[in-house]
Amino acid sequence: MQTTPTSERIHIAIFGRCNAGKSTLVNRLTGQEVSIVSDVAGTTTDPVQKPMELNGLGAAVIIDTPGLDDSTELGSARMARTAKMLDKTDIAVVLFTDEGTDAEMNILAECRIREIPTVVAVAHIDRIANYDAIVAQVEALTEGKVIAISAATGQGMEALREAIIACRPADERLITEGFCKAGDTVLLVMPQDKAAPKGRLIQPQVQTIRELLDRGCMPLCCTPDRMAEALATLASPPQLIITDSQAFEDVYRLKPEASVLTSFSILFARYKGDIALFTEGVKALRNITESSRILIAEACTHTPQNEDIGRVKLPRILRKRFGEGLHIDIVGGADYPEDLTPYDLVIHCGACMFNRKHVLSRVERARKQGVAITNYGVILAALTGILDRVRTQ
Repeated sequence: MQTTPTSERIHIAIFGRCNAGKSTLVNRLTGQEVSIVSDVAGTTTDPVQKPMELNGLGAAVIIDTPGLDDSTELGSARMARTAKMLDKTDIAVVLFTDEGTDAEMNILAECRIREIPTVVAVAHIDRIANYDAIVAQVEALTEGKVIAISAATGQGMEALREAIIACRPADERLITEGFCKAGDTVLLVMPQDKAAPKGRLIQPQVQTIRELLDRGCMPLCCTPDRMAEALATLASPPQLIITDSQAFEDVYRLKPEASVLTSFSILFARYKGDIALFTEGVKALRNITESSRILIAEACTHTPQNEDIGRVKLPRILRKRFGEGLHIDIVGGADYPEDLTPYDLVIHCGACMFNRKHVLSRVERARKQGVAITNYGVILAALTGILDRVRTQ
């Protein structure tokens, strides 16, 4: 379970004011001294993340956040980072105390706006003489069930765990759902360039191969230059061909008529994001001119390679099509503008490093601001002229 990628884990964030016991709770949930515990307000200065396995929930990431009422000199910057945690939060735990309710109600309201399943608890019940009254007050304010806990003594922890587990998403998403079935032969065409770690496959390839094996499919892997040989070994065409998006054109030329073609980037765009919106967003290319502005967003923060797809190849293709003066901004990792309106189009990577909640929060920001958004795989298929012959859903 420790080898499960962070992007595939359920992200559980703990919110509350300074000294609400968030760090003690994280340590209690993980069974480790993950966060520093102190009576000094503002001890947790940045979000702290710990991967773990929670019985009944599976692979998770527990996130300890700075206090919601942090009034220190850097408090506003810390609050901004705490707010960013909501972009990736699958389940929120909001801790109330007897110190007030305004900050807690604000974060709870934001969770509800974002439709984040939330568990509400009153902390420090080992210290609060009239905690029953506090619990009743919070239940009235939040109009829901409130769990009374003490992370220090363990009181109420089992009820809290059960409430967190009850928030687990009901549906289990699959990368290749609807694209293939047990017994199908799937050809994976995988360029192995300098961006891939030596001796290893990149994460989308690993995850896809493992899922195909789990589903009873028969994956066959090759590089683009050996695709013809790989096809020749088969008695009949593969039901599905999955390729790296940058090899679309070459792979399409060799694709048997009976085989369905898609890409790792498209599969992950569908798995993590909103493929229908990405497919609609690519239509914005019709209005792109040399004076347009495009944002390319990558989930990872790797050092750019000579032929990096997002930072080198895609900008080169776009400028060749629309003009060398085309303005292209590139961001990586957590960097993503709050205001997307200066852009005519946002192009996002397959986001194998982000959880689905994080991708959807970015998609929703673009949708609300009326900015077209698409994905590497979709736009490369469109620029190659084969989008109508590539399966996206």
